[in-house]
Amino acid sequence: MMHSREEQLESFSRLLDVMDELRAKCPWDREQTFESLRHNTIEETYELCDAIIDKDMGNIKKELGDILLHIVFYAKMASETDDFDIKDVCDALCSKLIYRHPHVFGDAVANEAGEVVRNWEQLKRKEKGGNKTVLSGVPESLPSLIKSYRIQEKAAAVGFDWEQKEDVWKKVHEELEETESALSKGDDVNLEEEIGDTLFALVNAARLYGVEPDNALEKTNKKFMRRFNYIESESVNRGKDLKQMSLKEMDELWDEAKGLERQSR
Repeated sequence: MMHSREEQLESFSRLLDVMDELRAKCPWDREQTFESLRHNTIEETYELCDAIIDKDMGNIKKELGDILLHIVFYAKMASETDDFDIKDVCDALCSKLIYRHPHVFGDAVANEAGEVVRNWEQLKRKEKGGNKTVLSGVPESLPSLIKSYRIQEKAAAVGFDWEQKEDVWKKVHEELEETESALSKGDDVNLEEEIGDTLFALVNAARLYGVEPDNALEKTNKKFMRRFNYIESESVNRGKDLKQMSLKEMDELWDEAKGLERQSR
């Protein structure tokens, strides 16, 4: 059941009241700082990402609540030093969204999502008086796979992109050949670089074909874990030590796991 705007605002106001009480009366909450919460915030964000990959709406709701708590917590701490409060956070966000969506709140026209992204990046640069570099908004602490995707997105937004998306596969094959060349020469120094270049090219291909590479890889991670866990559990059921099983036996169990997955779809 969807709640009315009044009910939603009432719940948010209640959250602010609860945060005030916690900060005033709970020893743990009272001791927290921006720095002490930072790692917890990162952890909560990854837990939300896991729930999204699993399409677990119950956990998505829970993890969104945990992240919302952190937002309210940071704003509460900032209000205590007269730096800003939750109203300032919301006002700044609304102003940014309105400014960066002139096709919704102004006279600009954007008929497809790619055009919205390009306009967004151009407006972000204007906010800094044109002095902000194209790639300066990519956080240093992003995981490498996500960072490469964001770098490529930002470069593409200002026109640095393949004219035909199919051409990216030539780059992928080129990087694979260079990786194989480094392997054949026993060139360990260049091998790392070439594998990095190959991964970067594959991320670029994923972007061009509308695939989020981090999501795709995480789904493959989970698929591998499911199938490997099946191999492990079946080896126990059959009274065998996994370390003593032959590769052929493990491959047969892997195929069994694949077959069971197909049947359950």
